[in-house]
Amino acid sequence: MPVKLERWTLEFYKLPYRREIVWANAVEKAGTFALLTLEGDNGAKGVAEGTIKTTWSGVSPRSLAAVFEDVLMPKLAGVDIASPATVALALAGIPENKLARGMLDSAAWVLHAATAGQPLWKLWGGTREVDLTWAVTRQPPADMAREAAEVCARYGFRTLKVKGGQGLATDLLAMREIRAALGDGVALYVDANSAYAQDEAAAYVSAIADAGALVAEDPCPLWPDAQFGALQKASALPILIDRNCTSVGDAQAFIEKGGIALSTKPGRIGLSEARAINELAAVHGARVAIGLYAESALGTLISLQQAAALAPAQTLVAAEQTFFLEMTDQVLGLALSIAQGRLSLPDTCDVYGLIEREKVGRYAL
Repeated sequence: MPVKLERWTLEFYKLPYRREIVWANAVEKAGTFALLTLEGDNGAKGVAEGTIKTTWSGVSPRSLAAVFEDVLMPKLAGVDIASPATVALALAGIPENKLARGMLDSAAWVLHAATAGQPLWKLWGGTREVDLTWAVTRQPPADMAREAAEVCARYGFRTLKVKGGQGLATDLLAMREIRAALGDGVALYVDANSAYAQDEAAAYVSAIADAGALVAEDPCPLWPDAQFGALQKASALPILIDRNCTSVGDAQAFIEKGGIALSTKPGRIGLSEARAINELAAVHGARVAIGLYAESALGTLISLQQAAALAPAQTLVAAEQTFFLEMTDQVLGLALSIAQGRLSLPDTCDVYGLIEREKVGRYAL
C-alpha cells in the first residue's frame, strides 16, 4: 500500500572532533550535518544525514533548507515516499541539488525498510558483519604513523587509507613510517585528492606502488579521457576514481576509458545512485570502494547498509565509514563498536528510533 508523506523536518547540528582535521581543501575542528526526517501516514519514519562542507557539497545549511522547502518537497505531495524509485521519478525533472536529492533517496530507503520491518542490509541480501578501513588524514609523517598504530591496536583495522598530497617525498615518508610502525599485516592505499598534475601522475603512482600501496586514489584530476585510459593501462595499481565519479553516467564514461576501480559514496549521492554504480561495475568487471563522506555514526549506519550488501568479489577495499570515531559525541544513541576491523550492524529497521533527540537539540546550529 502506498505511503504518503505526513510531515517532514530538516535539522542541523555540529559535532566536535577530537583534534583538528586537515582535508585537501579544508581545515576544521567540527563537522556540520543535516538530518532529514520523513514521516509516512503509516507512522514509519525514514531518515538521512547530509555532510555539510562547502568545498565538498557546495551547500550551506540555509541553501540546503531552501532547496528542500522551495524545490524538492512540493514534488512529493501524494507520492509513495516508501518507494525510492517513485520518489526518484517525482524528482526527475529537477537538475542539480545532488546532496539534497541523495538525502531524499536514502531517507526513502530507510522508510522503505521501516515499512517492511527489516533492516536494509537484510532486505538487500547482505551480511551483518562489515570490514572497515581507517583513513589516516594529513599530518606530519611521524604523527600519521603514531595514529595508525593506535587505531590498529585499538580496533584491529587491517586496511588503512593514507591521505597523500603533501608532496611525493612526504607521502612516501608517511608510508614508510606507517609500515615500520605496523609491519606487513596491514594493507595500505593512498588517496592524493587530485593533488598532483596529470603529467606527474604516472611517476607518482609508480612510486607509491614501489612503497607498497595497493591502490592509487585520485592521484591527479581524473577525467574519462584518453589520458586517464593511458594512466590506468600503464599503472600496476588500480586507479580509484572518486572526485569525478558521482553518477552512473560518470562511472560509465570512466569504464569506457578503461576504469576498473570506482568510489561510490552513499553519503554524497544517495543509496540508489551508489547501488546503480555498483551494478554497472559488476557488469563490466570493475570493483568499487564504499567511500567515506565524513559521516557521523548516524550517517555511517545508513551508508554501511550498502557496504553490507556488496559482494566480496566486487569489493576493492574495506568500507571507509570510520570517520565517526574522530567525533567526541554522536546523535545516534546506539554505540557502533568495531573489533578486529569489523562492525556488526544492528538488526533493526527503525533507524529513527536510535536517534537521541536530546543530542540533536544540544548540538543544533
